[in-house]
Amino acid sequence: MDKRRIEQYKNRLLEKQEELRHLVVKSEQDGREADEAATQDIADKAANSYAKEFLFHQSDDQRRILQLVEEALHRIAKGDFGSCVACEKGVQKKRLEAVPWARHCIGCQEKQEQGLL
Repeated sequence: MDKRRIEQYKNRLLEKQEELRHLVVKSEQDGREADEAATQDIADKAANSYAKEFLFHQSDDQRRILQLVEEALHRIAKGDFGSCVACEKGVQKKRLEAVPWARHCIGCQEKQEQGLL
């Protein structure tokens, strides 16, 4: 992969990293605030509890993607970006365009989702 293209992916990944860091902090703050709201009604307490769980779940998903983004940036630094971490073949260009933090080629991703990898 040429240096210009890798630099483009790196810039996209850095932007995504910053966005995710902001979202994780915001979700955690919102979750804490939902817990702090003083409510008397049992239905309000249930709604606050649901909102808190939803926000923390959302934050967890964002943290997982953030970790994948950071791993992709590390692979760029090592010179391994664009190669599947399982089979070491090239990850398809369209896949990287859609998900620049992808770790696997399409074939290995399907195997992972089936529990075969």
